[in-house]
Amino acid sequence: MCFHSKQSKSAQELKLRFKAKFENEEEYQPTQYNGFQHPKTPIITNEKTDTIQLYNWGLIPHWANDDSIKKFTLNAKSETIHEKPSFKNAVQNRCLILIDGFYEWKWLDAKGKNKQKYLITLPNNEAFAFAGLYSHWLDKNNGEITKTYTILTTEANELMSEIHNTKKRMPIILSPTNEINWLQGDTAILNNDNLIAVTTN
Repeated sequence: MCFHSKQSKSAQELKLRFKAKFENEEEYQPTQYNGFQHPKTPIITNEKTDTIQLYNWGLIPHWANDDSIKKFTLNAKSETIHEKPSFKNAVQNRCLILIDGFYEWKWLDAKGKNKQKYLITLPNNEAFAFAGLYSHWLDKNNGEITKTYTILTTEANELMSEIHNTKKRMPIILSPTNEINWLQGDTAILNNDNLIAVTTN
């Protein structure tokens, strides 16, 4: 699973890489993200493919009575999104989550008391995108709309199985070509082999 990531690129670099403009560029700051803090991070939705928006990490489905579910929806297993109540109504709401690295911890003993932290990046620390789903949730108490997303995960490839050696999952990393395909409705979940380089932090 993926609960910690980073985006170190400037707004200008992201605009050039993803051929999109920022909706609220002044609100964006390169930083590290802890999913459990539900930060606003840059994404591109299939509604506005030419616009980088800031959404909160942790999907809140439209039917939720409150936002407490978001701590359980940082990630979504791609194999079960059509079945899980939290995600099945959002499967057509596709997005790209823009990052340039994410973190995983390898267990060095059976109980996970000793761990080694890894930073996973592309070669040359290039910006890239996870496949994700998004949702717009109306808070009936104050009338505000919260925009949220989840990261899709898949079975870990050989490299990530060595690092994420407990649950053996990994986020779905899209190639530039497949970013467009994902937003346009391609149902293929893409092969992550040969896309990632690993740096030990």
